[in-house]
Amino acid sequence: MKNFAKLLGLTLALSALVLSGCKKKPVRDASTLPATGGPSNTIDPNAVAFAPDQTPIPQRNEGTPDSENKSVVDSVFFGLDRAAVAPAERPKLAAAIKWLKDNPEKNMVLVGHCDWRGTAEYNLGLGDRRANSVKRFLESMGADAKRLETLSKGSTDAKQGGGESEWQKDRRVDFIELKKQ
Repeated sequence: MKNFAKLLGLTLALSALVLSGCKKKPVRDASTLPATGGPSNTIDPNAVAFAPDQTPIPQRNEGTPDSENKSVVDSVFFGLDRAAVAPAERPKLAAAIKWLKDNPEKNMVLVGHCDWRGTAEYNLGLGDRRANSVKRFLESMGADAKRLETLSKGSTDAKQGGGESEWQKDRRVDFIELKKQ
């Protein structure tokens, strides 16, 4: 009888472990994936983003510098799925501190970017973590937190396809001058 009770207890414990095992990763429903196809599946961003009485912002041509959104100092680059500022990238932050000291009347937006791999939601979060990581680092170097804002673009500007050399360029934080209106 003693052995039966031990065997029953062991069987119940083992059954509980098997039944409460790890859940499988959910499979993304195909209906939630971005639509691919002809013009019927595209949305005109100007029709959505602007009221009828506003003039749309001109689109940037590939390979043409955009003076409105050009980083005022060299961008900080990150490794795949990383948000910590690497030691090799830290001298760029000193240049950002110098820019802030040389331009006391101006503020800066730290824009986090990701490569195209990963879900849109994950990449927005990663871009935000990157921008905030740079912001915290700048604050630790003496930057005024009131002059720094963060923004995540995630993978919205990322180049799809290509190879690792192109993807490395998308994993960055840009230092954009905040224009006062």
